[in-house]
Amino acid sequence: MAESSSLLGELEACDLHDGEWGTVGSIISWNYMHDGKAKVAKDRIEVVEPEKKLIKFKVLEGDLMEEFKSFLITIQVTPKQGGNGSIVKRHFEYKKIDEIDEHLLFE
Repeated sequence: MAESSSLLGELEACDLHDGEWGTVGSIISWNYMHDGKAKVAKDRIEVVEPEKKLIKFKVLEGDLMEEFKSFLITIQVTPKQGGNGSIVKRHFEYKKIDEIDEHLLFE
């Protein structure tokens, strides 16, 4: 799991392109800043599990796809004990375009 600073201040815009907010299959576009540069991404919601407070996105297009064959994002929110705030966990599952196939190393 990658650690990063808060998303606040990095996210510039989030627009619904197709479907309904929070439903599987919906397409969302994101405008954000990374390393001081404007970036874009278009994602599809793959999984929504309200009881687990979990959502998964698959990146379809955008700057990330210049470096990755696939990129999945899982976000889960867990309320803190005592009722003050929540903990947000982000998990990234990806395959890089230039990733070396381990099987080729042994041929």
